[in-house]
Amino acid sequence: MNNDISSVSSDVRLLLEYYKILGFEYLPVSLRTADEKPDICGPQITLLQDFSKKVSVCTRCKLSKGRKNVVFGEGNPDAELLFIGEAPGREEDIQGRPFVGEAGALLTRLIEKMGLQRSSVYIANIIKCRPPMNRDPDSEEIETCRPYLEKQIDIINPEVIITLGRIALQALMNDPGLKITAMRGNFLEYRNVPLMPTFHPAYLLRNPKDKWLTWNDMKKVLERTSMA
Repeated sequence: MNNDISSVSSDVRLLLEYYKILGFEYLPVSLRTADEKPDICGPQITLLQDFSKKVSVCTRCKLSKGRKNVVFGEGNPDAELLFIGEAPGREEDIQGRPFVGEAGALLTRLIEKMGLQRSSVYIANIIKCRPPMNRDPDSEEIETCRPYLEKQIDIINPEVIITLGRIALQALMNDPGLKITAMRGNFLEYRNVPLMPTFHPAYLLRNPKDKWLTWNDMKKVLERTSMA
């Protein structure tokens, strides 16, 4: 046994000396076990932070003139679930964070009911600036902001996307004819990522009887992910 260990140590030493001759100062290896998830969150954090700085000074559409803050998004850069709403509201514009009012509190409770923490998912919007008087974003604003959201999705690379409400569904799927009442609870696909449409939390505040429908949608989401 000791001879075997000595032989392995010698082989490792020779290999390291060989790589040193080639100019390597270290080897990018990991000692994690096979069933552990690779730690790729670091690069994603950097990518999102750098991208957020770029988006924070955007003046590509008229909404930039009236905003207080760009609402880029927040959460885990390596999230398995990505929640997407339509646009920031008054409180979101003030704080620069998505879903921080009553609707945000309801979304947080929904996430916790799924057995998760808000910080473990990622939350964003179709557009990054608040429309005046909280009106629906128009097609020009959506198309101007679309590349920002698409890059966020590419960086995060979620297992499932959850769209919250009609506008987020229509905008992401680029189909203004989609009805949330007809499509919710049924998986669609966005650039090879499963997408689950469900009701917006603001709608559920006005129609609490439909909360159980959204909960059924989230149970389907959990079954579709590695968290099941």
